[in-house]
Amino acid sequence: MGDSPAIVQDCNHKYMSGDQAKGEEITNENGTELVQYKWWIQVVIYSIFVLCSQSIGTLLGRLYFEKGGNSKWLATLVQTIGFPILIPFLLITSTKNNSNKNIEIKKPPFLIVASLYTLLGLFIAGDCMLYTIGLQYLPVTTYSLICASQLGFNALFSYFLNKQKFTPYIVNSLVILTVSSSLLVLHNDDSGEHSNKTSRRKYMFGFLSTVAASAGGALILCITQLALQKIFKSFCLIIKMSVYQSITATMAILIGLFASGEWKKLDKEMNEYKLGKILYVLNLIGTAISWQFFTGLIFKVSSLFSNVVSILGLPVAPVLAVIFLHDKLTGIKVMSMLLAIWGFVSYMYQHYLDDLKDKATKKGSTSGAL
Repeated sequence: MGDSPAIVQDCNHKYMSGDQAKGEEITNENGTELVQYKWWIQVVIYSIFVLCSQSIGTLLGRLYFEKGGNSKWLATLVQTIGFPILIPFLLITSTKNNSNKNIEIKKPPFLIVASLYTLLGLFIAGDCMLYTIGLQYLPVTTYSLICASQLGFNALFSYFLNKQKFTPYIVNSLVILTVSSSLLVLHNDDSGEHSNKTSRRKYMFGFLSTVAASAGGALILCITQLALQKIFKSFCLIIKMSVYQSITATMAILIGLFASGEWKKLDKEMNEYKLGKILYVLNLIGTAISWQFFTGLIFKVSSLFSNVVSILGLPVAPVLAVIFLHDKLTGIKVMSMLLAIWGFVSYMYQHYLDDLKDKATKKGSTSGAL
């Protein structure tokens, strides 16, 4: 009888030459590097989706109000009703999961899942309404800069929920972002820059609503990331989570739309829309699609990194608003933008240091194993 393949392979591994051992080590390293490259390519693709979608969604949302739209409930509805475009991804991931039958993923209890979907869906509905109020009463430039405060709220909530460590660079980022948003409180609303001539009271209402929405959005992202770590541990379950909580949010907003009576005015609103009926419908469709590209990046990296990527696009929406919506970029806004970018760079440098530390740890553990 001959030796078993496992024993032969083990003996060959023990008595292989030094060059062969080095060759195997290089192969393993190349495989690891290939996986890392693929991971970064996916992150870049997700990041581009986030940057493009948030700018387009913000501009279309503001354009809706600029050209005659008045329904807060409808503007809120389009932020969640685009969830059906996620269903093909759900079918694809379900097919992949069926092909990988050897990998068993423990499904969470139905009661926990249903409660989480319902609570997050209702919370998302309220948060979207706050974003809508901010976008209605503020220029895109001011609105986008205030939204940068979400990174600060996210870091704070991540400290308690996701065990995110506070380093000097993270603290520096939080302080700078706070100052960046606070500067906008000093902005003089009588400058005549607001195209819809909002009063100072409405400006402050929009400001506070946007800050509250940023805090709520950060909390939702941290809870989502916590759920991904503790409950939903596959991409298929993540897509399901996004779809079902969007259904809950959409149903809640629809109830608000009909209960408020705004639905009766939508036909008149569409007929009187300054850009015409077709562009009215296209605006709503485009806005609905634009807000559905955030989930992948949360799963691929973290909720905090997702916020950082969204803040990376901070200058994009204001610049496009200046070009297409004729917003004015005042000195205070420019200063606020520069501070926000500084806060972003501070956090990204910390992320770079963490990445170097992780690589050194993995390399040390690999060397120890050999």
